[in-house]
Amino acid sequence: MTRFWAIIAILLAAPALAHGPTPIKVDETMTIAAAPGVVWAVAGKFDGLASWHPDVKAVKATGGDAAGAEREITLKKGGVLKEGLDEYDAASFKYSYRMSDPDLEALPVSSYSITFAIEPAAGGASNVKWSARLYRGDTGNEPPEELDDDAARNAMSKFLRAGLEGLKKKIEDK
Repeated sequence: MTRFWAIIAILLAAPALAHGPTPIKVDETMTIAAAPGVVWAVAGKFDGLASWHPDVKAVKATGGDAAGAEREITLKKGGVLKEGLDEYDAASFKYSYRMSDPDLEALPVSSYSITFAIEPAAGGASNVKWSARLYRGDTGNEPPEELDDDAARNAMSKFLRAGLEGLKKKIEDK
């Protein structure tokens, strides 16, 4: 009888062992040969992403740079990212935003929050850092490969890295 109850206890505990996705962190940093104020003048506007990110076709935004502002980013490859601005601090060269509505065609993620920050670096340069916390596109226990953790991490890393490279090119090639 004891064995029977041990098996029942294991079966009842099994669902507790199953869990959804864990948060994924992606950090991309690049040094740009310009002072933080110069970099901020190009990248500091919440609606200005299309002017320096090579993967962005267009941005439609409302609310300016105030918390609560929203933007829709149309990607050149297809898909639209909808985001809301949570914090904006021009004095610190930093803003944070989050996904408002997932579009798995645009990125294989179900949600994200991101901080964009510029800090002084040696020689009058700037370290530009994009930090994302995200969840994969399929939050079930067995996602398909195109919507799993690796797909989400790689897509976000690629998007952020391309943006930093575009920003660096725009500023340093002047």
